[in-house]
Formats: sequence, structure tokens, C-alpha cells
Amino acid sequence: MKNIPELFGSMVFNDTVMRERLPKDAYKALKKTMSQGTHLELDVANAVANAMKDWAVEKGATHFTHWFQPMTGTTAEKHDSFISPVGDGRVIMEFSGKELVRGEPDASSFPSGGLRATFEARGYTVWDITSYAFIKDGTLCIPTAFCSYSGEALDKKTPLLRSMEAVDKQALRILKLFGNTAATRVMAEVGPEQEYFLLDKAAYLKRPDLIYTGRTLFGARPPKGQELDDHYFGAIKPRVSAFMKELDEELWKLGVCAKTKHNEVAPAQHELASIFSTTNIATDHNQLMMELMKSIADKHGLACLLHEKPFAGVNGSGKHNNWSISANNCGNLLEPGETPHENAQFLLFLVAVIKAVDEYQDLLRVSVASAGNDHRLGANEAPPAIVSMFIGDELTEVLEALETGADYRNREKLQMEIGVSVLPHFPRDTTDRNRTSPFAFTGNKFEFRMPGSSFSISGPNIVLNTAVAEVLRQFADELEPSEDLTGDLAKLVKKTFSAHKRIIFNGNNYSAEWVTEAERRGLSNLKTTVDALPAFISRKNIELFTKHNVFSETEIQSRYEILMEGYCKTLHIEALTMADLVRGCIIPACVAYQNELSELLGRKKSCGEYDVSLEDHLLKHIAKLSACLLKKLTVLEDVLLEARDQEDIFAHASFTRDKVFPAMSELRLIADELETLVAKKYWPLPSYAELLYSVN
Repeated sequence: MKNIPELFGSMVFNDTVMRERLPKDAYKALKKTMSQGTHLELDVANAVANAMKDWAVEKGATHFTHWFQPMTGTTAEKHDSFISPVGDGRVIMEFSGKELVRGEPDASSFPSGGLRATFEARGYTVWDITSYAFIKDGTLCIPTAFCSYSGEALDKKTPLLRSMEAVDKQALRILKLFGNTAATRVMAEVGPEQEYFLLDKAAYLKRPDLIYTGRTLFGARPPKGQELDDHYFGAIKPRVSAFMKELDEELWKLGVCAKTKHNEVAPAQHELASIFSTTNIATDHNQLMMELMKSIADKHGLACLLHEKPFAGVNGSGKHNNWSISANNCGNLLEPGETPHENAQFLLFLVAVIKAVDEYQDLLRVSVASAGNDHRLGANEAPPAIVSMFIGDELTEVLEALETGADYRNREKLQMEIGVSVLPHFPRDTTDRNRTSPFAFTGNKFEFRMPGSSFSISGPNIVLNTAVAEVLRQFADELEPSEDLTGDLAKLVKKTFSAHKRIIFNGNNYSAEWVTEAERRGLSNLKTTVDALPAFISRKNIELFTKHNVFSETEIQSRYEILMEGYCKTLHIEALTMADLVRGCIIPACVAYQNELSELLGRKKSCGEYDVSLEDHLLKHIAKLSACLLKKLTVLEDVLLEARDQEDIFAHASFTRDKVFPAMSELRLIADELETLVAKKYWPLPSYAELLYSVN
């Protein structure tokens, strides 16, 4: 392996490469566009395109693609070669500024939620200048936004960039109130943590449910799951270590700051975390991370699962979204400092986030809603569907003192005394952490723990950025005319905390008592995707997004349709897969084993053996369960037919939740019991034990 500093970013057309290869005027113009959002002239685009092409060809690239993020939740790319014929049977390598700035993929086959008819095919990809181009698999990938012919956003990046502009604009107004007129940009920043499972590829390929849906639709619980917590932070197995090593190297080549890796709680579960970067770049990098996890796993004879709940009864996988905001001249705006009670700027930004989370808790729940995540939220490894905030004892005491007018004495940092003289002493943090909280303050950032592992982080960050931008707008409108800024600011912090402290909960979010308490406080508990998604199209939330030009009303409606439709389609595919497995695999296995038992029973009786109670009992029990399995299968197939007759998307989703999903669950109960009874040589699917402990 190369020296890591040399390896890092070696496949990225980053600032260092641009400074070396671009003419000085073109470099300055490009940097101005990147930092200030000014228009990029065509001659500058041509210069960048030519330099980018030369660099990419030197690195072995033969094609370029506009790499974008449609509403499928994955990435998309259409490859074009650099070759251009010159008329004498030869070709040259060309790449123009026009090709760099704009592409034209077919927009008709991507989800649009009714924004586009099938015959309206034209769409545009537009270069995101703030996210560096990179080389992947011999192709120059240019990060882009994706819009329709009429200008509506058809992707996840466009509204994310809009939300970043919104929080930038409003946060700068706040900074000016504190005398910071030098700041020219405030950036929303994210450091995502990615959880995933690794299985042996051979075992994975024997599970059609994993192949088609990403999760096991059947599976009896293994004798040993995660009860002993022995996998968490345990020694990494050789095959997994080799995979992780290659993954790190490939991510580093692409400029992704992969930092921390370890085993997670569930068997075969792992985590990879990256260092903070600007939100749109962090989103690009996380999409690359998920893509590389799958492709590199395949090279190592492994299968990577990114589903939120691939196995029942063991922890699912999430994606912790660590969010903060920073100004280009003064750093992190959520850094409390040594004396947070005296840090007025920090306290104002803190209560802005508190108010944003409280007023738009329904939207935060919408941003993590999916059929897959419904299995995970509220289980023992994930926060409940109730959105609340943890800010710790110290900040709670600071805000309560401001609210009541009481004196606050800064908490003294205690030295950790472990009781062993040779171990070093160190200052203990003034506040513990809370791993059960959906939205926790962790020193100088907020960790949003509700997103699912397969999610693009764009959705949660669009909501966070826009909600915080709206509250900062309100604060700026109130404080800018003030003649007593110090006094009015203190009143605003006090008033805001008092009005929104219901969202703060520093206790155990897993407890049944919290559910009751949250209801008493008036917090929403939107347990399923179908419960949550209507909040997206509420008048309050439409006004939020349209006011800050993040979404138009038609774009919001389209996303509501896409998300509802995605929920229905996901469960429909799962239900059809279950039916196919039961008819084609499980019932034949049960029949084959019953035949063996019946033949054994007949032979024993013909030989005069009268103690056939074991075989007789087992045969009758399996026959009874098999008949029940067929009955439950018929119920599932009937409700799937009935689901097609639902009048609109909400009715269809509600019927799927209330009828299809329960029918699936009942079918699974019978099949899982049969797995424990049918001889292993007949059961057609690898067991949970074989899957979870398949990698050594």
C-alpha cells in the first residue's frame, strides 16, 4: 500500500490538482464560484473540463459520467467515452465545458411522484461545483444535481443544496448581531456512522429473501444471538479485517475520511464512521461508502447487507447522523466552550435547534420513514418513533437557571479516579452520554440516531437545515431591530427554552414510562411510515419548505407519493417473495419430511413395533402446521389481490400496513416453527446460525 497521505484523494480532482493543472485565472474564477456561488463562465468551464479530462486519462479513465442521486435512494450514472472521431478513422480524447456542466439522462424511468409523465423523457444533470469529481472503475464521475425539463428537482441533492443555502443565509444574520461581519459562509456539516452486516456469499445466495428484499423473511432464532454482547468491539475476524482494509484504502483514494471501524453488537454486524465534511460532500461520500461496501464484499466472497433489520431478534442497522454548523472564520457554532452559561452566541444557536426539533419533530420522523426502518425504530438497538432531545445535565441546568433567573455556577471538571495508581488521571466530562436518545447533543454536535442504514442522509439533513434556518430567521427578525440586544437576547433564550423544553428528555428512551410521559407532553408518536408521511404534506410543513425555496409544493407532493408508493412496493415484493418461498421451497420440504416419517412409521408397524409415539406425534404436528401454513398463505395471497383495489396511495399504504403486513407476520410464525421441526437435510434455507456465523 502507498503512503496513506499520498494515497488519500489520489483519485479525486481536488483543490491541489486544480491548482496545479488549471490556468491561474480559471482557478481563481472556479474557487470564487465554489465559495460565493457566482456564475461560472463557459471559457472557465472549458478550461476545467480539459484539465479534468487530461488528469482522468492519465489515471486510466476512458469514460465520464454525471453521477447523481435520483429518488430511488441509490446513485445513477450514464457513461460516455472521451473519444471523438477526427474523420480519418482515428479518434482523439475530448471533453468540453458544456459536457462538464450539463448532461441529459432519460428522466422518464426514475421515480417522479407524478411530476413527469412516461412520455416526457427529457431531464438534466447539472454539475455540483462544490463536490469534487473523482475516478471510479475507470470512469470520471462528476457529482451532479438532477432536474426535470421544467426545472423541478428529481433528486435528493438539489433540495439538500437549497437547504444548505437557507441555513447559511439565516445563520449569517445571527452572526452579524454578535459583531461578526467577516463571516461570509456558514456550512452545515455532517459525519455519518454506517452500520452493516457481512455474510458469507455462498450462504447469502441460498436465501432468495435476502437477494430480493435485503432481509430474511423467515428464520427461527438461533441458540445464540447477541445475548453475551461478545461481538461488540471484539477482535475482528481475518476475512472481515481484509475486507475492511481494502474498503479503507478505496475510500481514502476517493477522499473519504474513513476513520473508525469496529464490530457492532449483533453477530456479523460492523460499523464504519467518517470524519465531518460539508453536508453535500458527506452525502456523496456516504453513497460511495455503501456502494463500495457491496462491491468490495463481493470480491472477498462476502455479501454486505444494508437493510435496517435483516434478522429478527437481533439488532438492526442504523446510520447516525452527526450534524453541526460552522462559520468560515470562527469554526463550530455549537461549541459551548469552557463556560457555556456565558456564551450567548452558543446558547442562541442551541435554543434555535431545540425549537426547530420541537416544532418540526413530525418532519424529522418523516425523514427517517421507510418500511425497513419501521422494523427497527423502537426496538432495543434504536430510539423509539418519538422524537426527543438529550442535551445533558450541564446544559439543562444552564438553561433552567436562565429560565428561572437563578445563579449558575459553572460545573467543575472532576479528575477520573479509577483506583489504579499506574493509570493516568484525566478530567471527566461534565455530562454523560445517552445512547437511547433520538437526537443527542454530544459535545459540539447533535447526533440524530433515527436514520436507517440504507438511507441517503440527504433527507434528514434537508429537514434539519431548513427547520433550523426557519428558527434563525425568526430570531434575526426579532433581534435585528433591538436597541437592547443583550437584554432582548437573554429574554429570547429564556422564552424559547421555556416554550420548547418539553422536547428535552435526558432519561431512558426505551422505557415504557417514557412513552406515557411523551404523550402527556404532547409529543408525537408516529409509529409507522404510513402514520408519519401525511405530516410531509401538512400546511405548516409545506410553508416551511416553500418559504426557504427548498421544495416547491409540487415537489413536496411528489415526494410524498414516491415515499408512500415505495412503502407499498417494498411490502408487496416481500409478500410475493414469501409466497414464492412457501409454495416452492417450504411446503415441498415439509411434505418430503412427512413422507419420510410416514414411511418410517409404516415400516415400524409392519415389523411389529408398537412404540411409534414419537414418529406419530411429530408427523401429526407437522401435518397440522403445514395445513395451517397453506391456510395462512392463502390469506396473504387474497389480501395482496385486495390491495390492488384500493382507491388512492394512502388507502393502499394503510391497507398494506393493516392487512398485508399482519398476514405476512402470521405466515412467518408458522414457517419459523416448522423450521425447528423439519429435519435439517430437508429445510431449504440456511438457518440464522449458519448466516450469522458464516464468516470466520
